[in-house]
Amino acid sequence: MTFVFYDTETTGKNTTFDQIIQFGAIRTDDQLRELERFEIRCRVLPDIAVSPGAMRVTGVTVEQLTDPSLFSHFEMVRAIREKLEAWSPAVFIGHNSLGFDEHLLRQAFYKTLHAPYLTNTNGNCRTDCLRMVQAVALCMPNALSIPINGRGRQIFKLDQLAPANGFAHEHAHDALGDVEATIYLCSLIADRAPLLWENFKRFAQKQAVMDYVLGEEVFALTDFYYARPYSWMVTAIGPNPENRSEVLVFDLSRDPQDLMRLTDDELASTLQDRPRAVRGVRTNAAPIIHAYDEAPDRLREAAPHLTTLRGRAAAIRADSGFRERLTEAYLAGREEYEEPEYVEEQIYSGFIDNRDQALLDRFQAAEWTERLSVLAKISDDRLRVLGDRLVYFEAPHLMSDSARRDHEVAIARRLTSEEDAVPWLTLSAAITEATDLLLNASGEETSLLRAHLDRLQKQADDASALLA
Repeated sequence: MTFVFYDTETTGKNTTFDQIIQFGAIRTDDQLRELERFEIRCRVLPDIAVSPGAMRVTGVTVEQLTDPSLFSHFEMVRAIREKLEAWSPAVFIGHNSLGFDEHLLRQAFYKTLHAPYLTNTNGNCRTDCLRMVQAVALCMPNALSIPINGRGRQIFKLDQLAPANGFAHEHAHDALGDVEATIYLCSLIADRAPLLWENFKRFAQKQAVMDYVLGEEVFALTDFYYARPYSWMVTAIGPNPENRSEVLVFDLSRDPQDLMRLTDDELASTLQDRPRAVRGVRTNAAPIIHAYDEAPDRLREAAPHLTTLRGRAAAIRADSGFRERLTEAYLAGREEYEEPEYVEEQIYSGFIDNRDQALLDRFQAAEWTERLSVLAKISDDRLRVLGDRLVYFEAPHLMSDSARRDHEVAIARRLTSEEDAVPWLTLSAAITEATDLLLNASGEETSLLRAHLDRLQKQADDASALLA
């Protein structure tokens, strides 16, 4: 088994609308020995208002964002895809990758007309160093040094975790520097908490999670909210019929007999109470799960006796009608799904069908002069919109003057939108952010922020002139 550790640096924190500007990855063997590394950067896209706060953290300058010698976003994503496919199958790992980098990578593939789900298809699977560290902090608190903030809460940020455990993190917030720090932490976990490390390797695989959750009578489930752990002794209800990557489980601190007597309406209402009696386990997202005997001591001490837990689990598993009622009540309590307004948000609004996927493969293999005719044959509205935008970014000379003008106006309107009315960062919001940050800046930071502010103001002036 090989691992691919990766990290991204981006134009901001919005995983749907921001852009990767640097990608770094290191492939290792099963013993975490480096086999190969890869790094790439690209220019910023014209429809992005860059977050000055993000640039302050990473130290990325205006010159780096706009360097004409760098790859375009499309060229960078194609290179990333080629490398990751060559390294597959593998276990993909980042620090908070499941909460951040994974979404950005999928969006990058989607927006450049690639199949989005590279890291968990075709034999690939994924896990997350952040979840590993959190599990270690909970189950083996002496294995790693976890920093504490002024409010007494544990800090799980990589730039503080790695130095606290002896890593010279001189290149924090550089993609490859963060990858090296992530490998270092995983090496410590593998050495000091080998059972937890093996657990995470095992449960990086969706089917392994599914088999365990459905087969284990009683087990412990943990999740972290705002860096605080919450754990439950649970048993499986069954797969979520609306999401094949989720299994529903029942919190065995509740007596199921109390819920069995409720009407359907009463049951649906009760399942909305906190703590939740029913919750979902995402089988493809490295859940923190343990056998009863390996669960955190404080959870076993607070839970009912194992005999009681087993009795409750047996009652649920023996009653298929009750399990069905629990599932229906759980699904009924979810918020009704509304079709997203913007094409970037529609990545999960249906899978790409086989015919369109074949056309996308042809698109990627063709030259720009041939890609326009391929795009015209695609039936998925999302892909046609993204493809048309991609042609403007990469080969505007193939468009008519009026079509280029339409894109210029659309970008100007997008960047100058009312900031409270849209989900992306607007120029006005970015300018305000830069101005506020400059109030307390000094030295090189002042120069960096000033340059970004000047660029943002020029973008705003140019957009206003275009729309005048």
